[in-house]
Amino acid sequence: MSIRTLDDLLAEGVAGRRVLVRADLNVPLDKQSGAISDDGRIRAVLPTLGALVEAGAKVVVCSHLGRPKGAPDPQFSLRPVAGRLGELLGAPVHFATDTVGDSARSTVADLADGQVALLENLRFNAGETSKDEAERGAFADQLAAFGDAYVDDAFGAVHRKHASVFDVPARLPHVAGRLVLREVEVLSKLTGDPERPYVVVLGGSKVSDKLAVIEALLPTVDRLLIGGGMCFTFLKAQGLEVGTSLLEKDMVETCRNLLERSNGKILLPVDVVVADAFAPDAAHDTVRVDGIPSHRLGLDVGPETVAGFTAALSPAKTIFWNGPMGVFEMPAFAAGTRGIAEAITKADAFSVVGGGDSAAAVRALGLDETSFGHISTGGGASLEYLEGKALPGIAALEN
Repeated sequence: MSIRTLDDLLAEGVAGRRVLVRADLNVPLDKQSGAISDDGRIRAVLPTLGALVEAGAKVVVCSHLGRPKGAPDPQFSLRPVAGRLGELLGAPVHFATDTVGDSARSTVADLADGQVALLENLRFNAGETSKDEAERGAFADQLAAFGDAYVDDAFGAVHRKHASVFDVPARLPHVAGRLVLREVEVLSKLTGDPERPYVVVLGGSKVSDKLAVIEALLPTVDRLLIGGGMCFTFLKAQGLEVGTSLLEKDMVETCRNLLERSNGKILLPVDVVVADAFAPDAAHDTVRVDGIPSHRLGLDVGPETVAGFTAALSPAKTIFWNGPMGVFEMPAFAAGTRGIAEAITKADAFSVVGGGDSAAAVRALGLDETSFGHISTGGGASLEYLEGKALPGIAALEN
């Protein structure tokens, strides 16, 4: 790809220049306290921000958080993120209480060389996500006015045709940040000529969310291991009873066709943990997949499945994992996800964790992040990249 990089921008000199950085600071917040429960995405952008600060740039950071409806909503404010970012950078981060209004303009104008400002949630402005090009472009004009150059370091958003991702780079000299560059390099290994055996582990709740990537990967992988809530639609396609487990009835025939076309590549659970209810303290047992009671629902894969998946992962040289094996947020149903994650770390393979809930699980379960080859910050973006889709944010950087 013909994309200019952060190092190219730094070589030109950024001291005293305003650099607008699109980051992905869409971190989970505790619903009761409002505190950040996982700062992984903040940490991921530190190499880019640190380099710009050290080079004397006036750094203006922008990001989204959650899904506000195009207007200010206190529960989605980036203020807590500004505080945590300042702690990690070791210097205060100046926070603008709006996106492109009076507070943003004055905050950016007051920046000294080597200082950092964070604008309020981009999605508080309807122009960020608008499908109307004029409305989106008008917002992009206002954002671009805050920078002399633009850095995209928000891989988790590059699959969105949003103003800050797609339209702003057309208005400023633009480069890829270190995170985006690393993400593209890693995923290119998976879509190019991965070292074999190449094993993919997919979990999560819905087959429909992963159908396109399954279709794209099936011809290229050596094994495809399927767990999580989506496995029950596959089990149903085999004619099995799945009780009250998550089921996409309209996808059963699709799953049956995938199984028929997979030439044995797809490996499904052989046992699952079933519970009386979707609750952390629900009564639960492990049963074979051909013995799921009609009144119970599956919330994790069982130990025999973990053993079988581990055996399939052991000889792998390349591994991609996206989606938990169960409801890992509840300790009673976290063993499957933990077991598979540990199996991935023990394999002598280049391993990629495909962002989203998988990355959250690694941190929530206290696993060593450095034992994986790469942990992506973009679940949806990484899947779309593997599907072969053109990503608007990447295309904007290539132009």
